[in-house]
Amino acid sequence: MTPDPLYMRRAIELAQNAEGFTSPNPLVGAVLVAHGRIIGEGYHHCAGMPHAEVIAINSVRDKALLRESTLYVSLEPCSHYGKTPPCAELILREGIPHVVVAMLDPFPSVSGRGIKMLRDAGVSVQVGLLAEEAEELNRHFLTAQRQHRPYVTLKWAESSDGFIDALRDDASTPPVRLSTPLTTRFVHHRRMIHDAILVGFRTALLDNPSLTVRHWYGRNPLRVVTDRHLALPRHLTLFDGSVPTLVFTEKEQPSGYPSSVSFVRIDPSRPPVEQMLAELHARGIQSLLVEGGACILRSFIDSGLYDDVRIERSTIILNEGVRAPHLPSY
Repeated sequence: MTPDPLYMRRAIELAQNAEGFTSPNPLVGAVLVAHGRIIGEGYHHCAGMPHAEVIAINSVRDKALLRESTLYVSLEPCSHYGKTPPCAELILREGIPHVVVAMLDPFPSVSGRGIKMLRDAGVSVQVGLLAEEAEELNRHFLTAQRQHRPYVTLKWAESSDGFIDALRDDASTPPVRLSTPLTTRFVHHRRMIHDAILVGFRTALLDNPSLTVRHWYGRNPLRVVTDRHLALPRHLTLFDGSVPTLVFTEKEQPSGYPSSVSFVRIDPSRPPVEQMLAELHARGIQSLLVEGGACILRSFIDSGLYDDVRIERSTIILNEGVRAPHLPSY
């Protein structure tokens, strides 16, 4: 049997429908094909819900066709009991003879075991079709599994002459608006697909941001802020208790904050970026969006601990202000 990339591409497209909703689980899509036509398809909608393979199999009207079908799935079927039963067992029980997998699952409880279970039972399994596309689809999940830290995206907007804001000393002067209504929606979509969003002390103090998803549909990320000396005023929106917020500080944990606001003490003698990423990973955070300001962005750039950079370039000219971060050239 020669696998058809068209069906795997469809599986990957299906998986993308759940972007921002499945963490800590990966994005997975599945397509069942028999006699040259799709007989069933599905994708994993969110953690704790049925997996893609289950939804695809349940969508098939004529179950007799399953024993003549090929299953295309964007990630190796699971072989362990978690919140849902193993998909590999379901594939065997339904008698599906051929399975095409885009890539292996690096999660330790799977990691080749699903493929082995199927092959040991006589199922024909092919691995690697559109592997690069499947890797890109699950870049957040894979970074967490392989590098034991969140996938880090740096994001900022800058003027046409390379400034991210005017020079400001206090919150009475509003920030320069470099984003348009349309790009603001894109930013909020990006927030939604990340598990956490980070700003530094001055951004929190001067901008008083909400760091929520208001111009897109979806969940709010964990709000994260650095406040070395616990000098941020308690009236800031970050501390309103509406969304879980994590504060990295060098001080002892204070009292009097809402229960949704937590504090983690970092060691000032050690690199802060590494400490923050380790703590976020320990909390199950697979992706982090760093929105500013300039100092916190530069700290990530200097550490080399980032995976993606998203820069919005405005037509506005500021002439002076806070310089945009400089990316190294390789």
